[in-house]
Amino acid sequence: MTLLRAAIAWHVFQISGSAFDLGLIGLVQFVPALGLTLVGGAVADAYDRRRVILATQATALVCSAVLFVTTQAGAASLLLLYGMVLLAAVASAFESPSRASLLPTLVAREHFPRVVTVAATNQALAFMTGPVLGGFVIAAGGVGAAYGVHVLLIAGSLLGMAFLQSPRSPSPTRSVRWQAIREGLVFVRRQDVVLGCMTLDLFAVLFGGATALLPIYANEILHVGARGYGILSASLEMGALAMSLLLVLLPPIRRAGPVLLATVTLYGVATIVFGLSRWFPLSVAAYMAAGMADQVSVVLRGTAIQLSTPDALRGRVSAVNMIFIGGSNQLGAAESGFVAALTSAPFAVVSGGIGCLLVVGIVALRIPALRRYRTDMRVG
Repeated sequence: MTLLRAAIAWHVFQISGSAFDLGLIGLVQFVPALGLTLVGGAVADAYDRRRVILATQATALVCSAVLFVTTQAGAASLLLLYGMVLLAAVASAFESPSRASLLPTLVAREHFPRVVTVAATNQALAFMTGPVLGGFVIAAGGVGAAYGVHVLLIAGSLLGMAFLQSPRSPSPTRSVRWQAIREGLVFVRRQDVVLGCMTLDLFAVLFGGATALLPIYANEILHVGARGYGILSASLEMGALAMSLLLVLLPPIRRAGPVLLATVTLYGVATIVFGLSRWFPLSVAAYMAAGMADQVSVVLRGTAIQLSTPDALRGRVSAVNMIFIGGSNQLGAAESGFVAALTSAPFAVVSGGIGCLLVVGIVALRIPALRRYRTDMRVG
């Protein structure tokens, strides 16, 4: 999906040249996440999670196919782009809780922390290669070609998922109802560490993200064009992948709370450096550093949340987490675009990094249980 996101961001800026329109992408993505992800979590706990994932990926394939055909015909417009972003976001609202809650059912509990690290490594690899491939494909054949490549990749993913055998499925007697959704919300509210992890992710990344402004940095600040945009977009995931490989080799992190707070602090500092940089190698290095810090956070949060949640609630708790993640990513993109439209892209990024540091300090002071949290203790 990162290839599709990078292509759409480039396409929107190509059509409008507006930072505001780039920020609007994040807002369009967040609306269905806010309204439907909790329903998606209840669906994940009531139905076959593998089938839910298949249906949602088929929807993403349709979106890419429509964008490919209309772009090649010269009929793509901002309205169409936002419409496809909205449809893909609706599908993601149902896919993400099912995908997150399926993984713990495939492995034994004692192996799960290591499996989370491996899964995060695979995700970082995909996130890194997607924007790079998108940038080079756009440079070679135009943005329509990027949409075509995404169609082929999603088709391959659908084929692989069709052969996956899940050893356990939720009971078919369950139903999607408000009481079921409420159970997930109540569980999250009563788990201080889980709630603290989600809150930290929401507000730190909400202020500290710079992804939505990368087309502006590539074109108007660093002057590196489409290929540079691809490399810049992927540098966050290059850092994440490097850190994931390191985490695979090292023993699991036990003092997760202090490490989590420290790495989010580093994320904020790296974001500030990126915002101030006017030298492409330094920008890539700073964004890679942000990715390395964020990847540690992803692994620690994923392990804590999933191991603290019974399987019967994993879909709904994952849905709440996805809302926090969606809020940080999509609303963060909107916040960056709107602030940049009112001021400038560097001001939006630097002030966001400062906001990220303030959030870390507030969370550390207000949630002492997070400062003490270890992955080898149970959250009660």
